Amino acid sequence: MRYILRTLLVAWAVLTAVSSASGQVHPEEVLSLRANSDETKYFEQLQSVHASITGTKLAFPFSLARYLHARPGQQGALDTNGLEFVEFQHRVILKISGIYKVTFDASQRSRNERASQALEHAVTPLLQVIAKEMPQTADYDGIGFEILYRTRHTGARPDYEGREVLTLIFAREDAFNYARANGTAERQHMLNRSQIFVNGEPFGLALGRKEPLKADDLQPALLRVSDDVTVSHPMRGVAEDSQPNTDAQGDAVTAAPKVMAASAPTFADAMRLQTKYQPQLNAIAIDGGTRFHLDPGTTPSFEISGEQTVLHFTFRNTLPVGREAMSIYKRAAQSLDLFLAPQLRGLERELAPAEDIDALNFSVLNQVGVGSAGAETIDYICPAKSVQAFVANKISTQELISQSVVLVNGVRISLNLQLVE
Repeated sequence: MRYILRTLLVAWAVLTAVSSASGQVHPEEVLSLRANSDETKYFEQLQSVHASITGTKLAFPFSLARYLHARPGQQGALDTNGLEFVEFQHRVILKISGIYKVTFDASQRSRNERASQALEHAVTPLLQVIAKEMPQTADYDGIGFEILYRTRHTGARPDYEGREVLTLIFAREDAFNYARANGTAERQHMLNRSQIFVNGEPFGLALGRKEPLKADDLQPALLRVSDDVTVSHPMRGVAEDSQPNTDAQGDAVTAAPKVMAASAPTFADAMRLQTKYQPQLNAIAIDGGTRFHLDPGTTPSFEISGEQTVLHFTFRNTLPVGREAMSIYKRAAQSLDLFLAPQLRGLERELAPAEDIDALNFSVLNQVGVGSAGAETIDYICPAKSVQAFVANKISTQELISQSVVLVNGVRISLNLQLVE
């Protein structure tokens, strides 16, 4: 979930219209018909859960957030509606996403220990709140969490802070039972049946241990449709998902591959791509600071934007972008021409072939003035085919921009490169 519930990886970033910061995701914003039905039916309960979570005191501050990776100044950073029904792998999941304001020292706690702490001190109390207020009905299939927290890496040179996103998806019964369970063994058994990801990668979270279990050895129960028909793991394509054929009475008789009809992409699609391209993204991240000037605190990840999947990269501009008094249009042009454009050829080469990526979002972080007040984020959201054409010298920089969307601190602008020279 912008990791799984993202990315994940992704893992749940859905870049649609922003709701009121104090309200709840409205059913009209939920595109999936099944998820929309539950969002409508339980809208009042969701509002109550939203208020209860906001008032719950955890070990460290926690805030609901619909878009975990939105930067200050972007509209998504204002959206605190991190509670909604979503469709994932043909299942309807009640998803809770938010930011847990704690920083773990990576040299003192392993990834498994960090994830366990986030589970114990953030996920479990929130799950207990939900279990008290949400009915345990068959209308939905599970409850999922997407929790972002920070990590401090003190052994690196220089020291830097990063982010991790813990994603857990419990089957409905396990979610309610986990909220009531006290014993470690009982909870571990339910975790072994759940889907768990850290930064979009399958993860075998082990309670009370330094190292995790092997994720490949676990069998998430939520993937199962029946005793003899299973839905594929998110690393496999939608077209590979096994669906039951039925007889005249509707009973499942055999498993057959089914290709989904064309429709708006779901979070599951984003997670599938995150897993598929994770090796390339890992390779880019290894030397991304020196070659591509990637922001070390933000990992490349897939998101859903309207009806397309978007691969999001965040860069720190190492070049001067002029005075604070310079127009945003000229800074946007300079950031593209002098900084971003030279990076695209290397990125495209690392990702190729990438025919199933719809668009790429390149966020460039500029330091225009002094302190946080001088920070600026410019987003270039470009169709993947346009980036390919630009790298192949088939279109100009202006043609690339004309086919793309440019945002400055979340506000869309029109950019004519010749007029701002």
